Amino acid sequence: MNTTVLASPGVVAPRSPLSATSEPAWVRIALILTALAFLSFFLFVPLFAVFHEALKKGWEVYLAAIVEPDALSAVKLTLIAAGISVPLNLVFGIAAAWAIAKFEFRGKNLLLTLIDLPFSVSPVIAGLIYVLVFGLQGWLGEWLRDHDLKVIFAVPGIVLATVFVTFPFIARELIPLMQAQGQEQEEAARVLGASGWQIFWRVTLPNVKWALLYGVILCNARAMGEFGAVSVVSGHIRGQTNTMPLHIEILYNEYQFAAAFAVASLLAGLALVTLVLKYIVEQRVKQVKHAARADQESE
Repeated sequence: MNTTVLASPGVVAPRSPLSATSEPAWVRIALILTALAFLSFFLFVPLFAVFHEALKKGWEVYLAAIVEPDALSAVKLTLIAAGISVPLNLVFGIAAAWAIAKFEFRGKNLLLTLIDLPFSVSPVIAGLIYVLVFGLQGWLGEWLRDHDLKVIFAVPGIVLATVFVTFPFIARELIPLMQAQGQEQEEAARVLGASGWQIFWRVTLPNVKWALLYGVILCNARAMGEFGAVSVVSGHIRGQTNTMPLHIEILYNEYQFAAAFAVASLLAGLALVTLVLKYIVEQRVKQVKHAARADQESE
């Protein structure tokens, strides 16, 4: 017996899944070419220009700009700021993600909102806040001066500004994965007699290690490239409180283009290395998230 299903007036019959997800070849080619043109104009061409300008006057000029004392000081300060802020954010990110994903408590949504605060606040405003608190005319300025402590226009202020702008990255990578994994494994380990630290080191941390590494890579890249907040709190003291982005700006403003692009090429090289590491770890994170989602669906 043949059965004919008539659609009601005004109701559009659903399309098949294949027709909904497939497009003509010319559409796919046009989208790919558009993406490649966008990447070429905004990524590949600027990168080529940086390395071309850096090496245009030869290797001697390039190396001289790199080993210049102020440049070395900027590189050192950039590495110090990243070397302090990334471990601090590592501890904070793990603690915040573990608390949010594994426990229910009052103020949980507020904590999530505060974690996202650096994404919505301009880095320049963050720097001004630190000046207001720790500057000579700030709330703690007199106390810091009386105790011979210096935060603004010194390394501590640069580290504080870097920590602020980078602290969401690790936590935001860990929270979704921990939530997707659930609490079953931790609860099973607790039933078997494992302590809190044993659960963390042998159950929780191995399950999120790739997402954690991915967050560390993003955090480190952001720390080394930060300009706005660091610019406000550094004071632009040449050879003392200039990070690599600030040193590049000074060289460019002084029309020392070869030196500016030489230092910029170091940052660009670090960015390329970070991009490669990010891609490798990102693929591993996708596999872990897919496996966690498959386990959750099977249950």
